[in-house]
Amino acid sequence: MAKKAKKHVEQKEHKLPKVDLEEQTRKLKNSGGKTFKEFKDFISRGNVVDMAVGVVIGSAFGKIVTSIVENIMMPLLGIVIGGIDFSGLSVVVGGATVTYGVFIQNVIDFLIVALCIFIVVKIMGSFNKKKEPEVAPEPPKDEKIELLKEIRDLLKNND
Repeated sequence: MAKKAKKHVEQKEHKLPKVDLEEQTRKLKNSGGKTFKEFKDFISRGNVVDMAVGVVIGSAFGKIVTSIVENIMMPLLGIVIGGIDFSGLSVVVGGATVTYGVFIQNVIDFLIVALCIFIVVKIMGSFNKKKEPEVAPEPPKDEKIELLKEIRDLLKNND
């Protein structure tokens, strides 16, 4: 049986400087109050909230479009062009494998996502089209009033 050497580890006590907790709390409240108010004002602006909602909806929409591309469109496109699976296309150059099929797949994904977003924006635009208020036709002018206006203008010019 081998004897195990006991290692003595010296433990040093680390003393932290004394901190006045009340002073630190007061400083934090004074400096953080203004920053917190600015942050609250920034977050409560409508466009920030709208942007956050758009990001969440966009990410969910992206998942839907990716699923359509991967599970519906690409297999159908593969059948149309002879069963080619783009993701498997590659070429070996030297010792490196260049998977250009994945790049083709990503380009097609991008184009389909862009097309879907374009269609959604067009549809939303048609919902949000504001109808221009119809301009009411001018009421027919009374000949007597027009004649009186002309006399008034002539009298003004003679003065």
